[in-house]
Amino acid sequence: MGRVENKVAIITGAASGLGLASAQRLAEEGAKVVMTDINVEQGIAAAANIKGAVFIQHDVTSEQAWEGLVNKVVADFGCLDILLNCAGIVQLASIENTSEELWRKINAVGTDGTFFGCKHAVRVMKEQHSGSIINMCSTASIQGGPQIFAYAASKSAIRGMTKSIACLSSQEGYGFRCNSVHPGNMSTPMLHGMMDIVRAHDPKTAAEMDGIWVGQPIDIANMVLFLASDESASVNGAEMVVDNTVTITEGVVPKH
Repeated sequence: MGRVENKVAIITGAASGLGLASAQRLAEEGAKVVMTDINVEQGIAAAANIKGAVFIQHDVTSEQAWEGLVNKVVADFGCLDILLNCAGIVQLASIENTSEELWRKINAVGTDGTFFGCKHAVRVMKEQHSGSIINMCSTASIQGGPQIFAYAASKSAIRGMTKSIACLSSQEGYGFRCNSVHPGNMSTPMLHGMMDIVRAHDPKTAAEMDGIWVGQPIDIANMVLFLASDESASVNGAEMVVDNTVTITEGVVPKH
């Protein structure tokens, strides 16, 4: 207990899935957690069940909203120690079927939201000379994702952003860290929603997918905790893959 005692964290996309699991885990280890999401009802209910957590409605696609959020957190708590950019959306579509509207929608949340969050965390953390920015990426930024084209592109942009921010901090002596987490398939509402669509349109592929390895949100939350804590003081610019060898194995990793 106490691995992030009294640290102040912002977690976006925290009403469900990996964001929620990470909020629970950081709070268990003593962090003061600010949970944000556009899903107000679900976010309020989730925060009510987590000791040391508060919920703030937040649209990550707006830089003005980001500036206000970070300023409020620093005013209320005195600092910002941890930022987990977890908000993201996905929709099945290859490049052939990706409209401009879909492209901009997915990248507004994932790419723009992460950029704005990092930008305003950097301005605070460099003055503190401390902090940990954690960007939720995906194995889709490592492997090809033909049917999640816009999502894979967004996560690849976040991967590059993360390394650039980490190098800036180390070269300029800013004192904060920036790392990315790359989950494989995790048992979240996002994955289950995608699977429902696949089952409705391609039962054969769905049956094959039912037999592959799927991790649990706590697997990611534990990695987030490590990167948020002082235990990872020398980890900067790393991509932490949590996929049980999926991206390096030949064939598929079966469910056991």
